[in-house]
Amino acid sequence: MFKIYTDGASKGNPGPSGAGGIIYDSSGTIIAKISENLNTQTNNVAEYLALKLTLERAIELNLKCVEVFMDSKLVVEQIQGRWKIKNEHLKEIHTQIQSLLFNFEQISFTHIYRHFNKIADNLANQGISM
Repeated sequence: MFKIYTDGASKGNPGPSGAGGIIYDSSGTIIAKISENLNTQTNNVAEYLALKLTLERAIELNLKCVEVFMDSKLVVEQIQGRWKIKNEHLKEIHTQIQSLLFNFEQISFTHIYRHFNKIADNLANQGISM
């Protein structure tokens, strides 16, 4: 089982934003890092785009069984269908992510506290500076 950590960052809401993600293999070795500039976005959009970009990277690596960890409770609850999505732009990204999920045989989403997501957070903040 591969572990994926993602985070989005925004300096202002909206403001300059970045996406970060990291993928570990089952032994804990880093196999991929994502750090991208997202231009001006809201924090919620940055969180969604970080997830989308990292899942796309996992698909490129042909990973089939993944556990996703995020500190955005909003994204985790909406991806799992427990919370409603009111924002139209988030609905669009959510739909794109849902279509990516069919590439995985097994996938789970877990909300974690921010202090457990420092590496993805650092990568997202690096993305802002790119």
